[in-house]
Amino acid sequence: MEVRKILEKVQSGEWSIADAENHLRMQPFEELGFAKLDTHREVRSGFSEVIYCAGKPDEYLVSIFQKMYEKNGEVFGTRASTEQYELVREVLPMVQYDSMAKILKIEKNPQQKAVERIGKIAVCTAGTADIPVAEEAAQTAEYFGSKVERIYDVGVSGLHRLLAHAQAIQEANCVIAVAGMEGALASVIGGLVSNPVIAVPTSVGYGASLNGLSALLTMINSCANGIAVVNIDNGYGAGYMATQINRLAEQ
Repeated sequence: MEVRKILEKVQSGEWSIADAENHLRMQPFEELGFAKLDTHREVRSGFSEVIYCAGKPDEYLVSIFQKMYEKNGEVFGTRASTEQYELVREVLPMVQYDSMAKILKIEKNPQQKAVERIGKIAVCTAGTADIPVAEEAAQTAEYFGSKVERIYDVGVSGLHRLLAHAQAIQEANCVIAVAGMEGALASVIGGLVSNPVIAVPTSVGYGASLNGLSALLTMINSCANGIAVVNIDNGYGAGYMATQINRLAEQ
């Protein structure tokens, strides 16, 4: 149904404002044949659709980026390769790529968005090798409007490094703890703060770490309270959830 017809129904009294709002929230997707772009996701959830780039055929990825940019004026993609960046840049030369976080994006008014970011999310890593996943989390949160403080390489093998940043961590509305190996960082932070902690296990570690399974199990079985755990290496999911918490805290 066209927006004009919806407005006419409200004007005539056939629909209430709530009826129209509910209908707009359920507007159809953009059909591309190989993809159905959820162009009204931001209306429903407060977050626009994000593109998971890995595994997408080249021509499909480029078409999706083009269409999302046409609809929203900006677009955000995760797990992108350098080759995918080069392909997208051929048709959208303004696209930006972070090879560490593997994020491919176009932002509207990035300087203004940076000024308007709200609240505070602390993103902490156990080690330097965890930073790529942490950056995926941090840049996701920033893209969706959250202020982020990065506190890297503060793992339990040198606990004094974490304690030196205790105040900054405690002041955050939410903390993201990114760790591989045995994954103990989330439990330590959970015992220091009153705010929610999102634990991100990473695949960093030697053989018995089982590509992040060891850290995942440690985090799930933590005796510290207030810890939620996302999937292995899922920085994006942590950044998204942290932004939801941060927005609620700032209301």
